[in-house]
Amino acid sequence: MAIETKQLESIAYLSGLSVAELEKVSQHVFEKAVGRNELIVMEGEPAEAVYFVVSGAVKVFKTSAEGKEQILCILRHGDSFNDVPVFDGGPNPASAVAMTPVNLRGINKAAMAVILREYPDVATNVIRVLAEKVRHFVSLVEDLSFRHVTGRVAKLLLEYAGDHKGAGGEAKPRLTQQDMAAMVGTAREVVGRSLKALEEEGAIKVEHHR
Repeated sequence: MAIETKQLESIAYLSGLSVAELEKVSQHVFEKAVGRNELIVMEGEPAEAVYFVVSGAVKVFKTSAEGKEQILCILRHGDSFNDVPVFDGGPNPASAVAMTPVNLRGINKAAMAVILREYPDVATNVIRVLAEKVRHFVSLVEDLSFRHVTGRVAKLLLEYAGDHKGAGGEAKPRLTQQDMAAMVGTAREVVGRSLKALEEEGAIKVEHHR
């Protein structure tokens, strides 16, 4: 069954398409519901599709041979993931897991190739989306390479608190200290010390939930 065009309006890839064009594209889009903590894609496995978040939150991450996790990004309404392997034919470059119950839309590789051929505007949108992702990862590398851990934690808090409600009207999931550690590339204990230092400086107020 085709997806309603209204559900496709938040997908950046399809920005600017007419209602008639969206109706045709909707034939290539599928729905996927995912439970909390359910793995969506596994790093290293063959890529099946590019996914778009309709509701909920998705964590994209890499895992080292020693089991250390580095969170690359947390995605919400309107965001896409697993883009790169759909276009370059390689395996999934990272894993993705649902932080909350998640509702997704997806387009498989073969269907995406058809859409790109038929709708050149989509190719332009894809370039823009991928460029934004490059900027994000350049910023991440800069932070991990040059910014002190406490500075990385402070920046994370500012960015995460800056948009409490997503475009879908949902509250962001609460980050644990372990989540924060995996996002800024350090250990949970170091994040704890950084939070304490920021609190002592009066920069933040830490509320301890029992």
